Formats: sequence, C-alpha cells, structure tokens
Amino acid sequence: MTPHMKWSIAGIVLGLILLIVFPWYVTAGIVVLAIGIPTAAYFMLDPSQRRRYREIRRRRAIR
Repeated sequence: MTPHMKWSIAGIVLGLILLIVFPWYVTAGIVVLAIGIPTAAYFMLDPSQRRRYREIRRRRAIR
C-alpha cells in the first residue's frame, strides 16, 4: 500500500470519527481549515518561491 493511500484511509477514518463526535458543521469547519491553511500559505509565496518549491517536489518524485 502506498503512503498516499495510507494517508487517505486515515483521513477518511478520522473524518468519520469527527462526524460521530461533533456536529456536521464543526467537522466541515475542521476540513475547510485543514485544506485552506496550506493553500493560503502556498499562495502567499512569491512566484520564484513557488517555482523553487515545485522544482524540489518534482526532483523528490523522481528518486
């Protein structure tokens, strides 16, 4: 099983547990924050920093 698949399964299980423990709107808020914070951080980078970040990610995928 790939590491990405493990993270996906863990995320789904965690989401289901959160839905059982908290109301749906709290769970939706947590999901929005979990996606929104890294996205906002990425868009705060300069274009040259984004280019460097993509280059590093691409190099790591080859190895």
